[in-house]
Amino acid sequence: MKLMRKNTEGKIIIMLGIRQWLMISCLFSLSLLIARIMISGHLSYIFLAWNLFLASVPYFISIWLSNHPKILRGGMKLLFLVFLWILFMPNSFYILTDLFHLDTMGNGHPWFDLTLILSFAWNGILFGIISIYKMELLLKKTKGNFISALVICAVMWLNAFGVYIGRFLRFNSWDIFLNPFSLLSEIADIVFDPYDHRYVWIMSFCFAFFMITVYYTIKKLSEAFKNSL
Repeated sequence: MKLMRKNTEGKIIIMLGIRQWLMISCLFSLSLLIARIMISGHLSYIFLAWNLFLASVPYFISIWLSNHPKILRGGMKLLFLVFLWILFMPNSFYILTDLFHLDTMGNGHPWFDLTLILSFAWNGILFGIISIYKMELLLKKTKGNFISALVICAVMWLNAFGVYIGRFLRFNSWDIFLNPFSLLSEIADIVFDPYDHRYVWIMSFCFAFFMITVYYTIKKLSEAFKNSL
């Protein structure tokens, strides 16, 4: 991707792509975090950096798959990467729930903390949306538009369910390997006793619908901007 081009007057214009803007946005978030730590002397929000790293994992998996199209022919390696992608995808949207910490964290200014968390949440959402879009493109090539749309909607629901498991049940993505029996027991309880866990289902569907609308709205905005140029 070219980062510079000349306009009609011969002047050089700097062109930044989505990856460059995403990097700038992440650096801005990390700068806010460092500033808060230095000013307050507390590591209250240091977990945001870790959460952002986890949010970037599915993004880099989708980038790798896009750059290695031969692996899409199938095999255990593809299944494992797709499994990891689904497993870590909720982390991209999980950071939005870190807004809950605004009422419990001290030693800071509310407006600054709000900006701090929102900036990290925005980056996480961007990682997730770009990653899902890349996976959707790969699915369209192999399965068609209808199947790809169904898969995306299913992934969004799994994201919402994963966010609930992470926020309220306090499980992490790697607990599927380190603590599988406890995790699967909790999931089975929710699945086989839906009435007693109706809040979980309602929350998951609402958050899934929210993420679907965010995804397709940003996608359509991008197409509209592209067509207007």
